[in-house]
Amino acid sequence: MVPILSGRLQTRIFLLAVVGSAVTALIVPLLPGDGPLSERYRTAFLVLAAVAVLGIGWELLYHFLMQFRWEKDWPSLFGLLTGVPEAVVLWLLLRAGAVPGIAAAPPLTAFVLQFAAVWLAVWLVGNGPMRVPFLRWRFRGGRLT
Repeated sequence: MVPILSGRLQTRIFLLAVVGSAVTALIVPLLPGDGPLSERYRTAFLVLAAVAVLGIGWELLYHFLMQFRWEKDWPSLFGLLTGVPEAVVLWLLLRAGAVPGIAAAPPLTAFVLQFAAVWLAVWLVGNGPMRVPFLRWRFRGGRLT
C-alpha cells in the first residue's frame, strides 16, 4: 500500500523542501553557467520551487491514472522515470518564460544536472531511508489506528 493522495502530496513537498534544497545548495556552485553565484542560487531555488508547484498537478494526474491499475500503485522504478516528462514540461515552461521570477532559462546542462541530481536524491530517500522512521506512512494513509 502507498500513502493516500494527501500523503503523496505532503511527501513530495517535504522531500523537495528538505532533500531537494540540500542537494541544490551543494551542486549550484558546480553547475555550468554565467553570472554571480547569488543569481545562480536564486534561479536554481526558483526551479526547485517550480518543481514543487508543478508536482502537485503531476501527483493529481498520477493519482487519476493509478485508479485504472488493479493495485492502485506504480512500480517503484516508474516513480523514478516520471521525472523525465516532468523535466521536459518544466524545461518548456522555462524556455517560454512562464516560470515567475526567472527571466531567462538556465543553461540546459545546468538544468538537467540539477533536476537529475535532485530527482534521484528525492527518489532514493523516499524509497529508502524515509521508510524506516515513518513506518505508518506506508499503511492506512498514515493513520495511527
